[in-house]
Amino acid sequence: MIDRAVSGRSQPDTTLLGPGDDAAVVRVADGRVVVSSDMLVQGRHFRLDWSTPEQVGRKAVAQNGADIVSMGAWPTAFLVSFGCPPDTPVAVADALTDGIWSEASRLGAGVVGGDTVQSDQIVLSIMVLGDLGGRDAVLRSTARVGDQVAVAGRLGWSAAGLAVLVAGVDGHAEVVAAHQVPDPPYSCGPSAAESGATAMTDVSDGLLADLGHICAASGVQIDLDLAALEPDPPLHAAAADLGTDPIVWVLTGGEDHALAATFPPDVDLPDGWRRIGVVAGGTGVHVGGREWTGPVGWESFGPADSR
Repeated sequence: MIDRAVSGRSQPDTTLLGPGDDAAVVRVADGRVVVSSDMLVQGRHFRLDWSTPEQVGRKAVAQNGADIVSMGAWPTAFLVSFGCPPDTPVAVADALTDGIWSEASRLGAGVVGGDTVQSDQIVLSIMVLGDLGGRDAVLRSTARVGDQVAVAGRLGWSAAGLAVLVAGVDGHAEVVAAHQVPDPPYSCGPSAAESGATAMTDVSDGLLADLGHICAASGVQIDLDLAALEPDPPLHAAAADLGTDPIVWVLTGGEDHALAATFPPDVDLPDGWRRIGVVAGGTGVHVGGREWTGPVGWESFGPADSR
């Protein structure tokens, strides 16, 4: 299985020693390593009747890559731990591997090692290493009153796609594809750091939930401009078929892995970023002048819905 996963694959220059020994050796030009990890469990985070194995592999890498760029760093190496039942078809394992390598290659990063284990269902646990490129990491805890709040990337698309799949509604291929494979705005993380972003996070659990982490860590309030969060046309189309309000997807839907950040008020936002609000004194996230009282996003120990 390991040979099939690594044979014939190329590594970037940052990989000094890839799979084959007890550990890999990765060049760290900055002298600091940004590290994150995430896990996907079959039936909880994905279903193979809704997504192909290749799409699951790409999603697993993308959600980890988004964590690194949200710190202002760039992903350089991934370690993949893979569990599956013994009767898993080889074609499924191969397709998962292809998806992992495809998304890692998109980032110019290597897949340098990991582990395999027998399990009751497919589990992908990925660790990612990142390079700050000489910059300081952008934290959640350093937003300041008066900062502008901005986002890069799509909001609510993955949640809309999941809702379409759960409802069994035909059509709406754009949002379904967004749920199957996220498209994080990778380059916008380092560009935000270079432009002086004061705080940043990726939107993995929902815009309100993740901005709420910045509020709690920084001791501030964030006021969102509802007009700046108008749902995209594909969301309106899906919501019309499902009889729901698409703004809920925009505010609480996770897994698009957009980026949200705060910037000084006098900074011109870099390409790909758009202003959606302001940092104020107080606590929590307010929408259109009011504190949001509904659900704010994904909860890891909430009801299972294979988001």
